[in-house]
Amino acid sequence: MFFVTGRNVAGAANEKRSIYQRFRGYELMEKRRTETALKAGEDRAILLGLSMVICSIMMYFMLCITMLRSYTDSVWTEESVCTILNSSLTMEVNCSYSCGPECWRSSRYPCLQVYVSINATGRIGLLSYNEESQDASSECFYVPKCQKDHAALQAMVVNISEKLRAQQQVRCYYDPAEQQGSVLLSRLYDSSAIFHSLFWPSCMLAGGSLIIFMVKLTQYLSMLCEHISKMPK
Repeated sequence: MFFVTGRNVAGAANEKRSIYQRFRGYELMEKRRTETALKAGEDRAILLGLSMVICSIMMYFMLCITMLRSYTDSVWTEESVCTILNSSLTMEVNCSYSCGPECWRSSRYPCLQVYVSINATGRIGLLSYNEESQDASSECFYVPKCQKDHAALQAMVVNISEKLRAQQQVRCYYDPAEQQGSVLLSRLYDSSAIFHSLFWPSCMLAGGSLIIFMVKLTQYLSMLCEHISKMPK
């Protein structure tokens, strides 16, 4: 009778131990699944942060070789008010337009010359629309896109001339060092355009860096908590 009772008690203890080990195994499996899911999410977050940082660096590079280079190379940095002295069509300028693959034909457009007086310095100079117009022709205010219809080009330039004549004063940009005698009506890229162009890459860079920092901080705190929990009390 004693042996039967002891055998029953030992069997019950073994059964309890087996149930405990089974639950313990389920807990370990669930913990491993959770850790695997968290690690996968952390890897995706770090990959997203790195992608944002790399994209922002590429955008910075593209802006530096385009907008920032043009902005820093421009000598027309001072803004003032210019008084229009004279606006007239002086001559016909030859140009060429594409009529198909490896086909070019010639046309003409009228050259509009605009003389202005800079109110800040009193200096008189030729007015150009922007840096591109100045590079294309230092004598003409605006260089239209060449096309076959000469009458359309004539009407376009005449319309610009009439609008300038209607305005006695316009905002303009000039070279304070007086290395360039011409004056610009507008700049391709001003400080506002540069700011707005750099704003979004900066936000992307900050966001990507913040994501990586938060993931690394979470990993560090998790390791710290695990280390503290294993310390003997």
